[in-house]
Amino acid sequence: MTAQYACDVTDLEPESALAVELTAADGSPVDVAVVRDSDGEWHAIDDMCTHGAVSLSDGEVEGCMIECWLHGSVFDLKTGQPTTPPASQPVNVYPVSIDGNDVLVDID
Repeated sequence: MTAQYACDVTDLEPESALAVELTAADGSPVDVAVVRDSDGEWHAIDDMCTHGAVSLSDGEVEGCMIECWLHGSVFDLKTGQPTTPPASQPVNVYPVSIDGNDVLVDID
């Protein structure tokens, strides 16, 4: 499968995130957090915290990290690795590309 439209570049300011639902090759839905870091770079990760089933897109973005709003786990947006507990498992990271005003994410 190819990259899918996730949002428009005007939908997110730096240090913000947006929850989107994309479709995997098998037709199943995938909840993704599209994130713009402090430098304006684009990232896409699984939207669910690996510690508790809460949306990471509702958390705070600082630098190239996103913090889960419930228990404070922080995830690196480039690697998906947690940098602080209580999360110990990484989230998936997906490639992002920009085509004109479209933010595209490849979840496959």
